[in-house]
Amino acid sequence: MNILLLNGPNLNLLGEREPSVYGTLTLAQLVRRVSAYARKKGAAVRARQSNSEGELIDILHAQRAWADGIVFNPGAYTHYSYALRDAVAAIRAPTIEVHLSDVTKREPFRRVSVIAPVCAGRRYGKGADSYLEAIDDLLARASR
Repeated sequence: MNILLLNGPNLNLLGEREPSVYGTLTLAQLVRRVSAYARKKGAAVRARQSNSEGELIDILHAQRAWADGIVFNPGAYTHYSYALRDAVAAIRAPTIEVHLSDVTKREPFRRVSVIAPVCAGRRYGKGADSYLEAIDDLLARASR
């Protein structure tokens, strides 16, 4: 299985941005951890990050033929980007929305996801383990 690991705005600052909320793991460390986990389970990972909504859409479009599934942390775009929602819907690869923090226990605007309705699932609130659970979700879907 080929999995696109896609991270949105400000996730390039992991490890230094609000460590009390997002932890001390850097994006590079997160990518290594997720990639190693997936590899042990027989999956390949391509990791990308962008702070630009348009670039995230371009990545989704470009990887649509390769990716059998997507683990996607859209960051703040989760709450209002109908363009990303439409891109996820258009490519038809099962997508798991992920967040490091528990978005249901944060500010009210973070509780709304316009992307969730077109995703196969959501994982949040468990730090990097949210990503690992998303990998497991995709692998379980593929084995059905």
